[in-house]
Amino acid sequence: YQHMTKTFPKLVDAIIEGIQEKKGHDITICDLRKFNAAPAQYFVVCSGNTPQQVDAIIDSIEEFARKQAGEKPSAIAGRNNSLWVAADYGTVMVHVLVPDAREHYDIENIWADAEITEIPDLD
Repeated sequence: YQHMTKTFPKLVDAIIEGIQEKKGHDITICDLRKFNAAPAQYFVVCSGNTPQQVDAIIDSIEEFARKQAGEKPSAIAGRNNSLWVAADYGTVMVHVLVPDAREHYDIENIWADAEITEIPDLD
């Protein structure tokens, strides 16, 4: 996969690859570096069709982030029902949601002026 002109930190690239490996879709990167109050520098948001796929995507993200960027999440929340799972990598926060939850919570638009990059689906 490639970004047109964007370069993201290695961890973000690894997370994107982990998502794509398990057919996660509608990947959105929110660059939050200009917000002092933001909990991370980047939000990576994507959709998985079912709780099972959300789980598989999170597993894949963990594997890619560890192998390619040497990073482990400090916390993972939401695995009890896997409708919305968040993984905290410190500088990067990953949100994997089923479509209904994603529509409902609309995470990408919490930070109205964030620079948003949409990664085209592979298929």
